[in-house]
Amino acid sequence: MKLLESTTFEAINNALQIQTGDSQIVGRIESYSCKMAGGDKALYKRFNAEGINPNDLQALSPPQTVTQYSGSSVSGDEDGPLCDTISRKTLFYLIATLNSSFPDYDFMDLKSHEFSKEPSLQWVTTAIDSNLTATAGDTYRALRPILWSAIDHEISLDNCDIYSYNPDLASDPFGEDGCLWSFNYFIYNKKLKRIVFFTCRASNPTYAMDSGFGSDFVMDEDET
Repeated sequence: MKLLESTTFEAINNALQIQTGDSQIVGRIESYSCKMAGGDKALYKRFNAEGINPNDLQALSPPQTVTQYSGSSVSGDEDGPLCDTISRKTLFYLIATLNSSFPDYDFMDLKSHEFSKEPSLQWVTTAIDSNLTATAGDTYRALRPILWSAIDHEISLDNCDIYSYNPDLASDPFGEDGCLWSFNYFIYNKKLKRIVFFTCRASNPTYAMDSGFGSDFVMDEDET
């Protein structure tokens, strides 16, 4: 996965470092090409070892946004809430994106049930806007139109599938004491072979400083 440089995203990422009286928000938006380089090809071969077909479908978990905002499960073309599926090839793209975005961690052992396919763009924008507006208030309201316009320009939102990574607290390598909420969304345009990854969390400022979480993100942005 190749990181696609974007001065617009860099400016938005700076604006997504928000300190309020009760919380510290740290967010990033990054764009990746799904065209595999040498290292990705080796990982892809390892991921599909022993003759596994990359087009094989695997089950996803129900999206958290649906249960959070409607209190019920939604299934699209499938017969039940657990029937959303993903090809191993697309699953690899999501895992490779996490590896690229967080190079200090190895996500290659993740399973499909740790991901979900979101039912619609509206569900995702509602979930993101609700979290950020509740925590950052007017600061996010001013940023919101710029943020969504930039994402749409980069990835063409209406032509995308959106997936989320939802680890439980016990297995989340980025979970820390004092985390108030977090999300990790992959906006995937199959035609463009591109993923926009939007990750964000809010933490108690005291815990955030002790964990060094915020400083890690600033370091990553400088490196890119």
